[in-house]
Amino acid sequence: MCSEDRISSLPDHILCHILSFLPLKEAVRTSIISTKWRYLFASISTIEFDRCLLSDLTDRNVDSFKNFVDRLLKFPDQVSLDCFRLSDGIPWDGEDHDFDVFGWICAALCRGVKEIHLYLDYFGYVLTVPAVLFTCHSLVTLKLNAACRKIYVPSDVCLGNLKTLQLRNSVVDGDSIHRLISNCHVLEDLAFIECHLVYASALNIKTPFLKRFVLDLNVIEFGDFNNVVVINAPNLEKADISIYLFGSSDRETSATHLIQGICTVRSLNLTIDDVYFCVQFFRTCRLPIFHNLIEFEIFHNLIEFEYGGLGSNGRGTWLVEFLHCAPNLNTLTLNFLVLHMEVPSCLSLHLKEIKILNFKGNMRMFEMISYFLDNAM
Repeated sequence: MCSEDRISSLPDHILCHILSFLPLKEAVRTSIISTKWRYLFASISTIEFDRCLLSDLTDRNVDSFKNFVDRLLKFPDQVSLDCFRLSDGIPWDGEDHDFDVFGWICAALCRGVKEIHLYLDYFGYVLTVPAVLFTCHSLVTLKLNAACRKIYVPSDVCLGNLKTLQLRNSVVDGDSIHRLISNCHVLEDLAFIECHLVYASALNIKTPFLKRFVLDLNVIEFGDFNNVVVINAPNLEKADISIYLFGSSDRETSATHLIQGICTVRSLNLTIDDVYFCVQFFRTCRLPIFHNLIEFEIFHNLIEFEYGGLGSNGRGTWLVEFLHCAPNLNTLTLNFLVLHMEVPSCLSLHLKEIKILNFKGNMRMFEMISYFLDNAM
């Protein structure tokens, strides 16, 4: 019996879509199946260069590999790209095999790529990527891993259709980031992951359409030099804030700026390692610092809250102060805390679900559980 090859009978654009989910090396290997498959891989819409792709390279075949990449990316009449990824382990210009990575990125941009992920390694302290990366109107998603370096953003940056921006492991320069974000006019998702704020007088996040925000930041101060993070995002719905402070001198001002920027969110995940900043944060929540919100109900829209403080120092009452500011909360996730204060309204009226992470089984934990069981109706 001869079985029917149903996959090969599919239209070419569907086959190319399927190949886009394979590692590039595997997609290329399909060219030996038949004449129909011979050049299909050249029309895939997702291209990723990773360490695995280079594992078999030798001095003898590296030139062939370069020629293959040039044909794959720069061949005329190629279809537009959905995604281009450059992963950890790819040597950049001037290193090892001297790959023309700048040329690869520019070729992807010329093909109207919508999503780019770049692991930016093998550079000096300041990263200089192709300037066209910051003026590409087709880009919808941009993710950069700077490998503990600062990214240079040119003055003529304009990413009019960018909706998702993620910076990972980057040294954040306030001026460059402000210049970048202020020229992303429809930005909805912004993430700073494992980033470092050093020698930056201010990190000003001002974008009207931002819906989701991740801030995982190490704030390092030297001498009398202060860092300030200001968030201005009136349509923010979800925030994930992790701040590790070293030497913060004005916790009240810092906490106030942070609250002003995230008070409209419906979902908040907060991790702060500095217990004194944490106390100031929750204490500031009770201050009548807003004219357009009900006093003491600053987080009026908040329905989900996860707290992951890294130290309590016997100051568990700060959570109760915060809960008084979030009357409509219905889901609470936390690591620890002991609570002995007036019962917040969200406990008696709205709270339906409580998650306790890293349960230790000690007396303080049992006291906390008893508090919630007694008061969360």
